[in-house]
Amino acid sequence: MTEIEGRQPVLELFRSGEAINKLLVAKGERHGSIHKILQLAKQNQVIVQEVNKDVLDRISQTQAHQGVIAYISPVSYMELDALLSQNSKHFYLVLDGIQDPHNFGSLLRTAEACGVTGVIIPKRRAVPVTAVVAKASAGAVSHVPICRENNIVTVIKRLKENGCWIAGADMDGQACYQQDLSGNLGLVIGSEGKGISRLVKEHCDYLIRIPMCGKVGSLNAAVAGGILLYEIIRQQNA
Repeated sequence: MTEIEGRQPVLELFRSGEAINKLLVAKGERHGSIHKILQLAKQNQVIVQEVNKDVLDRISQTQAHQGVIAYISPVSYMELDALLSQNSKHFYLVLDGIQDPHNFGSLLRTAEACGVTGVIIPKRRAVPVTAVVAKASAGAVSHVPICRENNIVTVIKRLKENGCWIAGADMDGQACYQQDLSGNLGLVIGSEGKGISRLVKEHCDYLIRIPMCGKVGSLNAAVAGGILLYEIIRQQNA
């Protein structure tokens, strides 16, 4: 089973309607969001087990459980065909080898906030959805469809067949606000340190960058992805 830790991620689980197998809740305080979680557990007939806080500390993968851990069935990734067929609007985030779970979780959180219709990750050399990812996403993992595919180049070709332009985040690209990012779009964010792989870059329609005015040469993947996603929705809503 997969662990979802923390009050907000667990609340988002209930809101998403996803089945929860069991809740572990620390003995003690029953105010605020914990009280709400217990109410929802009762309404949804979810098994609740009260344990000492040190039990949660021992089993927690994030060390930020906030007194509650939910257990769900292993994450169900959506098939790419299903994702493409269910959307009239195509706005995808493609992650080419993100390995830091906190970056992945933050990108999921921003993607959900921006109305991204799906996030696509590779099966190899990239972090999958874990408890740390779910915690960092603040529950967004329960709301945004995620596909896990063998080959990102093949994914890009499929997105193009469905009318998407593909923009790759790269320091050699054009300033993001100078590029037309309206319409159906797939945004590719590369791995920490290495960026987008050569083959993936070659299959992008164009490359975009965030202009840097200071002495720092780059931003981490989550921050860069967030800035670019909001530039995209700014243009699409203009």
